[in-house]
Amino acid sequence: MKKVLYAVAIFATIGLTSGFSQNHENHTMDKSEQTAMTMATFGVRGNCGMCKKTIEKAAHSVEGVSKATWNKKTKKMMVSFDASKTTEMAIHKAIAASGYDTEKVKGSETTYNNLPGCCKYDHEMKMNQTSEVNKEHSSHNH
Repeated sequence: MKKVLYAVAIFATIGLTSGFSQNHENHTMDKSEQTAMTMATFGVRGNCGMCKKTIEKAAHSVEGVSKATWNKKTKKMMVSFDASKTTEMAIHKAIAASGYDTEKVKGSETTYNNLPGCCKYDHEMKMNQTSEVNKEHSSHNH
């Protein structure tokens, strides 16, 4: 009977140890995935909520992009992506293909011409502004 209990105790110890090791490996993989994430901020021209939806959808269409948020007031895009799967330039190109100018790539003119009227932005519009600039600028009308 003692031998059976001893054997059960050994198997239980081995089982717990291997389970701990397996969980530890998964935890390590999560950390390595997090370190592969890259953040980027850049300007994108646009006007309204429809622009926001299109710009963010274009960024999310790029494999490896996990988060994409465009601020219509500051004309600032913030993206989080896996640098082992894509590049910042690929995200710029995807947004430009949807008709919107970025800091690095001019938007597709054909696609721009097919945007709804409210989405036809000024091609000279400033982008990637700070919130302080907008606060200063909001005090007077243009």
